[in-house]
Amino acid sequence: MVRASVRPLKVGLHMPHWEGGIDGVTPRWADLLGLAQQAEEVGFDSLWLADHTWSILSEFYEGISRPVPPEVAAMPPFGMWEGWTLLTALAVATSRIQLGILVACTGFRNPALLAKMADTLDEISGGRLILGLGAGDSMFEHRAMGYPTDHLVSRFEEALTIIRRLLCDGRLDFAGTYYHVDGFELRPRGPRPSGPPILIGTLANRPRMLRLVAQHADIWNGWVAYDRSYADIVPPMRERVDAACELHGPRSGDAGAVVDHPGRPARSAGPCLRPHDRIPRGAGRITPCAGGRRDRPRPDLPDANDTGNDRRLRSGSGTPRARIMRLNRGGRQDVR
Repeated sequence: MVRASVRPLKVGLHMPHWEGGIDGVTPRWADLLGLAQQAEEVGFDSLWLADHTWSILSEFYEGISRPVPPEVAAMPPFGMWEGWTLLTALAVATSRIQLGILVACTGFRNPALLAKMADTLDEISGGRLILGLGAGDSMFEHRAMGYPTDHLVSRFEEALTIIRRLLCDGRLDFAGTYYHVDGFELRPRGPRPSGPPILIGTLANRPRMLRLVAQHADIWNGWVAYDRSYADIVPPMRERVDAACELHGPRSGDAGAVVDHPGRPARSAGPCLRPHDRIPRGAGRITPCAGGRRDRPRPDLPDANDTGNDRRLRSGSGTPRARIMRLNRGGRQDVR
């Protein structure tokens, strides 16, 4: 039996790289650079950017079957600075803090190229990258840029297979329905022989995606935005992920869960969690998930691959079987 334990909180910052992202003003590169360097200086553990460039907020509500508030429905599309370009620049401008895209849509780039990008950025950052991946949640953006919108999960499974196997093995031949790789090699290689840890973003009510989390991911990124953000919302999601891990995942290796949701204003009533709180027994307790990639353990997996510009709470097993994380994130453009 895996016993849960309490661990210190670690805090990450989601960079506001969208239009109007800083007090209604669109940040320039100098603003984002200063914010990132200040975050590292004061002790943040990770920096994150979104993989969106042209989005509409109402679609994110619809995607998780939530009512769209009238003020959100009236919002026009908005743009963002491109995340991978910014992340590469931040890798050079920082030295300690972990870096990640939350999450990279595999439909936006060829998966072999994405694996090469990740390995190269891991080299530039000195092994600080966390590779977040997802199937895509913005059909508005897909259509605007001409990307396919059909069979997104099937496309993601093939892309994930290519990325994971290239990072693990360094070379791949692959013939799928949507992607083909003919003897491609990752050369030269980055600082970690198996590449950066893989995070997969998906809702907890999508069984096909949860199967891929259990089989191939180091970390699960969930999403409970536009809803209650009390601790008791986590156990039902955790149970679905645990069930997928038990059904599809291996019995050893590292796995994790990141559940992100918007922060609650400080004046709100209720059991809001503060940075140094411990997980309350019962409603807020998180049981470790037995899962992880089938191919190898991840001794290089950091203790806290989570993000947030608000408050966070973390729990996990003392054994190498699981690493469990939970976080809060504020900001209207939290998109995964």
